[in-house]
Amino acid sequence: MSKLTKIATMMVIIIAILGSSLQPVAAQTDTIVGERIIGIDLGTTQSVLAFSIDGKSVVIPNDQGNRITPSIVGFTDNEMVVGDAAYNQMSTNPKNTIFDAKRFIGRNWDDPTVQRDIKLLPFEVINKNNKPHFRVFYKEETHFFSAEEISAMVLKKLKQTAESYLGGDVKKAVITVPAYFDDAQKQATKDAGTIAGLDVVRIINEPTSAAIAYGIDKNRNSETKIIVFDLGGGTFDVSLLTLDDGIFEVEATGGDTHLGGEDFDENVLKYMIKQFKKKTNIDISKNDRALSKLRKECEKAKRALSSTKQIKIEIENLINGQDFSEMLTRARFEDLNARLFRKTLKPLEQILKDSGLKKNEIDEVVLVGGSTRIPKIQQMVKDFFNGKELNRGVNPDEAVGIGASIQAAIIGDHWDGKDILVIDAAGLSFGIETVGGIMTKIIPRNTPFPVSKSQIFSTHQDNQDSVLIKIFQGERAETKNNRFLGEFMLSGIPPKPRGIPQIEVRFEMDANGILQVEAYEKSIGDGHKQSLTITRDSHNLSEDEINRIVAEFEKFAADDEEILKRTEAKNKLESSVFGLKSKLYDKKDEMDGNDYDELMELCTEMSQWIDDNADSAEYDDFIEKQQEFDEIVQQTFGQYQDSHGNHDNDHFDHEDL
Repeated sequence: MSKLTKIATMMVIIIAILGSSLQPVAAQTDTIVGERIIGIDLGTTQSVLAFSIDGKSVVIPNDQGNRITPSIVGFTDNEMVVGDAAYNQMSTNPKNTIFDAKRFIGRNWDDPTVQRDIKLLPFEVINKNNKPHFRVFYKEETHFFSAEEISAMVLKKLKQTAESYLGGDVKKAVITVPAYFDDAQKQATKDAGTIAGLDVVRIINEPTSAAIAYGIDKNRNSETKIIVFDLGGGTFDVSLLTLDDGIFEVEATGGDTHLGGEDFDENVLKYMIKQFKKKTNIDISKNDRALSKLRKECEKAKRALSSTKQIKIEIENLINGQDFSEMLTRARFEDLNARLFRKTLKPLEQILKDSGLKKNEIDEVVLVGGSTRIPKIQQMVKDFFNGKELNRGVNPDEAVGIGASIQAAIIGDHWDGKDILVIDAAGLSFGIETVGGIMTKIIPRNTPFPVSKSQIFSTHQDNQDSVLIKIFQGERAETKNNRFLGEFMLSGIPPKPRGIPQIEVRFEMDANGILQVEAYEKSIGDGHKQSLTITRDSHNLSEDEINRIVAEFEKFAADDEEILKRTEAKNKLESSVFGLKSKLYDKKDEMDGNDYDELMELCTEMSQWIDDNADSAEYDDFIEKQQEFDEIVQQTFGQYQDSHGNHDNDHFDHEDL
């Protein structure tokens, strides 16, 4: 061994004392270390619920019969509504209708994207404990909800939908997140699941999930290189995966957690505000109700332009009696968003560079996410791959949810289809702060996980007996530009000259991409090690906060259950009245005139009672009126039903409205 080699071997890098930094020594050998479960694609603008069993997958429709559910929560004086009902009230109740919560989840208040977004929203966002919270008026009180709580309300709705469809309790789920979500955002998503009453057994990256849906029925004799281009409502991901005999391995990933259809809508909205001001000299940028109306129509126009060259946006009485009417062409839409469209190509270039592959070595390019329906996006991606035909064989809205349900079925042992193994990869690097505030990466981005990696460090000063381990996530050279995840103190280091102690720092990432860090001084063994599981940092919810929120949810759920029972009883009575009127019209010629008049008068009286007491009557009042109604109708109308052998006249519902 040469003298230089000996010197290099003996050199150890230095850990600073409290609050100072670490310095790396040398990398160690890397070591890769039938319950019913649903799959959920928790999207920025819309969510998808799916279930897989025995090799088959189904997207579960919501209570409106729709296969996608808007990720929107609305509040009124009396109730909280989620999904389609919340979407329908966006224009009339903009200050109490929360959307885009996913863009805030796991972020702190001073995040630049948070500060930029809050200026564009019709509802109020405030700073509470350095986290963005949404201010709403609900049940005659002002409430402040975090992004985790709003997401939990959406998840709760999906959980209830699944239970209704599957006919039993659902307690576990696999939930998807953007590949570029950092650790805090992933954990915040798990927190939302916990609040909603779900055990989130796996967090899976959205492009990986989509690739499962695409590749589950593919039988290839050789490995297939797949790029999943996932452009949704609020986030953008690109992942390169290798599919080989049922093994899905992520090789590289990239993207932008703040790029999607919502940004395209916003550019159109700004343009339309200018056009309206030019014609009317009215600025609607500060009028929340007018903005909400226009925003909804701009989003509809964007969708329409995927299949037509132009669309007219028309709104009657947008503001102050002024109607809105403006033509939007596909060319104008593309011009307004040209810069954002070009941004989608950069991650493609990056993952090819990271993987060392050329464009012609990619076998399939799979488009996922509703925004990939935009013709210009499709053309740009096709041109990027030199005219290669793109794979649109999977439903762009549903693929991620279906993939999550397949992963859920495998974990829950109710798949019984083709065996698959998913090896996901870290979207961002993890490391510690070393001397000079430098980010020393221990798990580089695109590292497959589960994984365990370690590195040896040493002290920076003589007789130093403790060090502070500060953990970060990101790609910048200096830790100040990366995401701080947590810190812990390692004490009890034997007092020795600087550079002599051998301190091993190990990073272990589980199947969800959740990180645990441990450290110990090798001469005294791991019996004195210190560790930290990066499950939540100061910006995420504590266990006490989660318990408090769950308790509030249970209270709200009890209140909402009473509201639901009352509403169902009211609707049942109303349906019975209208159903009877319909039957009376059909049987008028067969009935005694007095009987007909008596029952028609009953319908009129009951309708009037419902109108007069719609807001004040309680559940028991509606039940009492229902019984009274049923008794009279059975006595008078039953004979006409029986004469035709029809006994299915309970409550006289009109086609089960």
